[in-house]
Amino acid sequence: MRAARFYAAKEPLRIEEVEARTPGESEVRVAVEACGICGTDLHVAIEGTIQLPTTPIVLGHEAAGVVADVGAGVTGWKPGDRVTIFPSVACGRCHACRRGREVLCQQAQVLGINREGAFAESITLPASCLLPLPAEVSFPVGAIVADAVSTAYRALAHRGALRPGERVAVFGCGGLGVHGIKLAKLLGASEVIGVDVARGALRRAVEAGATHVVDATGGDAAKQIRGLAAGEGVDLAVEFVGLKASVTEAMRSLRRGGRVVIAGVGGDRVELPPLRSFVGGELAVLASMGFDREEVETVIRLVASGALDLSSSVTDVIPLPAINEGFRRAFTKEGDPIRIVVRPGG
Repeated sequence: MRAARFYAAKEPLRIEEVEARTPGESEVRVAVEACGICGTDLHVAIEGTIQLPTTPIVLGHEAAGVVADVGAGVTGWKPGDRVTIFPSVACGRCHACRRGREVLCQQAQVLGINREGAFAESITLPASCLLPLPAEVSFPVGAIVADAVSTAYRALAHRGALRPGERVAVFGCGGLGVHGIKLAKLLGASEVIGVDVARGALRRAVEAGATHVVDATGGDAAKQIRGLAAGEGVDLAVEFVGLKASVTEAMRSLRRGGRVVIAGVGGDRVELPPLRSFVGGELAVLASMGFDREEVETVIRLVASGALDLSSSVTDVIPLPAINEGFRRAFTKEGDPIRIVVRPGG
C-alpha cells in the first residue's frame, strides 16, 4: 500500500510502498478514506517544533474510513463498517486510565506521533479505537471531528461548562476556533466574540456565527471586548492559540466570576493577574487537553442530526500524492483553509 512517511523536519514527506499489516488479536485494519491535515502535523513536518521519538513514521491522526479486515477476538465490527478513528491508544493501567481519564495517559500511543498514522491507504490498530460513523456524515467530516471539532467541544462544554445565555470570547479563529464559535452558539451562548490578528480568520469567524469580531493586532483585545460587552467582559474566554499575549488578553477580558479555558499549546510562560483582582473577582483559569471518546461520539451525533453543520469546514480534499502541497497550503494559510483533507485511496 502507499503511505506518506515522515523522515525529518523541513523535508517533504515521501510517498512510499509499505506493507499493510495484518490485524492481530483484537485489532482491525481500516481502509482510510479521509485524513485531515492538523496543526500538529505542521509542527512536526514543517516547523520541527515537535520532536518524534522514532522516524521514519506515517503521520496523520484525524481519520475515517471503512473496516477492511478484523483480527481474532474482534466482536461488533465487520468489513464494510464505516468508522471514525479515535487517535490515541491509552495504556489502561496508569492512574489517569484507572480514573477513566485516558486523555491524560502519559503512556498513550498517538497516531502519527509514536504510532504509525493514517496518511496511508490503510491502518491497523486496536478495535477499541473505532467509533461508528453514520451514513449521514461524510468521510472528510468524520475524519476531522476526532480532533478539530471534539477538542473545541471539550474546551467549551466540559472544561468551560458553558451555560446558555453566557457571553463567550474565542481567541484564535483557526481550525479549532471556528468550530469553537459554532459550538458556542449551539450550546446557547448569547454572544460570541471572535478574536484574531488575521483578516481571513476574522472573516471565517463571522461566517461561523460570531456576534462580533475583534482585531487583536494592536494588543488591546480585552479593551475592545469590554466595549462590546457593556464594559463588563465575558463569562467564558477560550484560548486556542497557546501564546502568552493571547492568554493574558483572555484573562483581562473576563467579567467578575468569569473563567478562561486554555486549549492552545505552546512554550510560553504565562502569569496570573494581580491576586487582588484575580481572587477578588473569583476568576478561574483551566486547561483543556484534547478530547475523549464520549466527546467524539457526541459531536458525531450532532453532525448526523443536522444540529451542527460542518460542510464548510473541509476546504479541500486532495489525493495522497498532493500531500506536500496540502501541507504547504495549510502552513502558509493560502486561501484561508479551515481543514485540508487527504484521501489516501484517491
